[in-house]
Amino acid sequence: MLDFGAVSLEWGTLLFQVIVFIILLIAVAKYATKPIAGVLEKRRQYVENEIASAERSRQESEALLAEQRRLLDEARVEAKSIIDRATKQATTESAKIVADAQEASERMKADASKELAREVEKAKAELRDQMAGLSVLLASKIIEKELDEAAQKETVNKFLTQVGDRL
Repeated sequence: MLDFGAVSLEWGTLLFQVIVFIILLIAVAKYATKPIAGVLEKRRQYVENEIASAERSRQESEALLAEQRRLLDEARVEAKSIIDRATKQATTESAKIVADAQEASERMKADASKELAREVEKAKAELRDQMAGLSVLLASKIIEKELDEAAQKETVNKFLTQVGDRL
């Protein structure tokens, strides 16, 4: 027996308790530790798989975001080129329209000038014909009358008044 003052132990009890402890330790190691370790291992694998899955999802999201940004940049560049082409085409077409309008205006002015010149020539010809007729009429009236100088002046003035009325 061992005596520690207030506590005393017997060798048989001590040996029995040590044996029961070892048996209990073996039983716990055999039946409880392995299943608990298996559950813990499954949990660790599940957490690792979730972390790996989250990392893959993050990488896929980053790749998709990068692809979308690239496509957006391409769309912006294409839109800018379309706008630039449309602007150039509009400028070219407006310049062509202005040039065509100026050309048509010049043709119309030239045609109008030619028409005006023809009308002026026609009016001059008619005026010459009328003047010739009137001159002949005046000459015939002067010849018909043998008048003195005052009467001739009066006849010429009267003739010029008539000519002025006709013009």
